[in-house]
Amino acid sequence: MIGKLKGLIDSITNNHVILDVNGVGYIIICSARTLRNIGAVGEAATLRIETHVREDAINLFGFGDAMEQDWFKLLTTVQGVGAKVALAILGSLSPEQLAQAIASQDKSAMAQADGVGPKLALRLVTELKDKIPAFMSTPIRLAASGSASPLPPSLSGDALSALINLGYRRAEAFAAVASVSQQNPDAKLNDIIRLSLAELSRKDSAA
Repeated sequence: MIGKLKGLIDSITNNHVILDVNGVGYIIICSARTLRNIGAVGEAATLRIETHVREDAINLFGFGDAMEQDWFKLLTTVQGVGAKVALAILGSLSPEQLAQAIASQDKSAMAQADGVGPKLALRLVTELKDKIPAFMSTPIRLAASGSASPLPPSLSGDALSALINLGYRRAEAFAAVASVSQQNPDAKLNDIIRLSLAELSRKDSAA
């Protein structure tokens, strides 16, 4: 079983790279994000590998780091998500954005990926909400885990609804409320909303 390949980039297409390893060219299917970051033809590259064996083919899927590989494994545990759809999701959302979408139950973010319709997007955020990988050690993950959040669910939920009603996207509103909840565990609802709006305003100014 192949776990990692290191070699020179022979060519790059819209869905795979050919990696020349000591004169042998391996066709490795990757996400769009990995293909954008892997480097240029002729440069050295290292990819972590998942091997899928079928009756009619052996496919190698490549990942730039362990985090992306772990997300690939997790995504493909969901019914209806094969390797192609998992790579489309990873190409559309970064690991942090993916964790945030799942934690905030943001179906629209999931549906940005090719092959993910409304029903599959709902299944993804529902089935994975309690399975966000441990390596995503962010306030989003902590706030999404129920008892780990320092704020009562009713307060954070009310604050989230208020921000969404003000026109903010669910994912960005959730991230702001989660961050505020970590830093201000005793805050009242009005304070949570005010501090969350301030954080969102700072992010908009920095963008």
